[in-house]
Amino acid sequence: MLTKAPRGTKDILPGEVEQWQFFEEKVRELCRLFGYAEIRTPVFEHTELFLRGVGEVTDIVAKEMYTFTDRGERSLTLRPEGTAPVARAFLEHKLYGAAQPLKVYYIGPMFRYDRPQAGRYRQFHQFGVEVFGAMEPSLDAEVIALSLYVFRALGLEEFTLQLNSVGCPLCRDAYRICLQEELKDKLSRFCPDCADRIHKNPLRILDCKQESCQELTVDVSLMLHKLCGDCAEHFAAVREAMDALGEPYVVNPRLVRGLDYYTKTAFEIVSPVLWAQSSLGGGGRYDHLLATIGGPDVPGIGFGIGIERVLLARAAAGRVLPESKLTDVFVATAGNVSAAAALRVVIDLRGQGVAADKDYLGRSLKAQLKFADKKQVRYLVILGDEEMKRGQAMLRDMQTGSQSGVALTDLTSMVARLVKEANR
Repeated sequence: MLTKAPRGTKDILPGEVEQWQFFEEKVRELCRLFGYAEIRTPVFEHTELFLRGVGEVTDIVAKEMYTFTDRGERSLTLRPEGTAPVARAFLEHKLYGAAQPLKVYYIGPMFRYDRPQAGRYRQFHQFGVEVFGAMEPSLDAEVIALSLYVFRALGLEEFTLQLNSVGCPLCRDAYRICLQEELKDKLSRFCPDCADRIHKNPLRILDCKQESCQELTVDVSLMLHKLCGDCAEHFAAVREAMDALGEPYVVNPRLVRGLDYYTKTAFEIVSPVLWAQSSLGGGGRYDHLLATIGGPDVPGIGFGIGIERVLLARAAAGRVLPESKLTDVFVATAGNVSAAAALRVVIDLRGQGVAADKDYLGRSLKAQLKFADKKQVRYLVILGDEEMKRGQAMLRDMQTGSQSGVALTDLTSMVARLVKEANR
């Protein structure tokens, strides 16, 4: 147990980290272009935040949260999603007093007790954006467009945008009653989860992945056809904005999303790259979340993208980056030249912005050269007794095999120039 990570967790090893860094660099640059600033929230929050914000009858709250009692007898929960913590921070720091809309993004670990499988871990990582303070439908389109830009920047093209409206509390309450009436005679035939949902949140039945439950809801009325005038107008305006952007989408009237705070616009990006119609990310509008957790009634919209799942999709699409070289120059010693002399050269090269390293195991010159070749360094500096007496070092281009003597006084600047040219 001491040498194995807990089930549902994963170490990110050297050689893999470059994929994560590439993802982070791309999304940070896109967020800068779209005007989003980064926000970082604690990895645990008061449990009540998720009970009230996410919804007590959601699978996340009912089955998947890592909740514990601290020494002060407070109930705390490792964050299972990013929106509620950001909303809490928005209220706590009175960010509603700042210029609106406020645009933020986050990157970090989330935690859900779920059955581990490909692309799904108990500690997973998510990138997401949140915007507070505007109800303009074109903002919905901007947020959706940003999510699509992310996938394209990461080299993913094979995906479909699904779009729906889940209404507001006014029209959704009326639809809930309608749905309960239509399904009441089928109650005994639903799975246990759906049998419970029909009383608490019947819309979630439309989201059930069990085929038997899906068959029972084939002919039910859909929320999209029961929208109030305001919600119908908003959804039409969102579609108009997406059309103006030239972004294709599919209206999926059965798209619900798994969290209770969603209102009006809901969207999901699905791709067959990994699994049939697998979700790469999604989000929507949550105009009453802030009021639900005790703040003013400020509208919001956002999305979340699972980083592990996207990296799997990149790998499946052949978009994996080659492992980056950590070392440009290796400094080897021969004869009686001290390790300290090699360290001095290495430190000087690093001071010039060159990734340099040396031997720390007392290897022979032959073994040092073999090690340098294994590390695929571009240049090799050899400090030998005779060369040092002449105030020189040998410089070898490992790609061409050519080598020549270089004055120690010129070594650092010359190698730095060569490395810079080679890395262009």
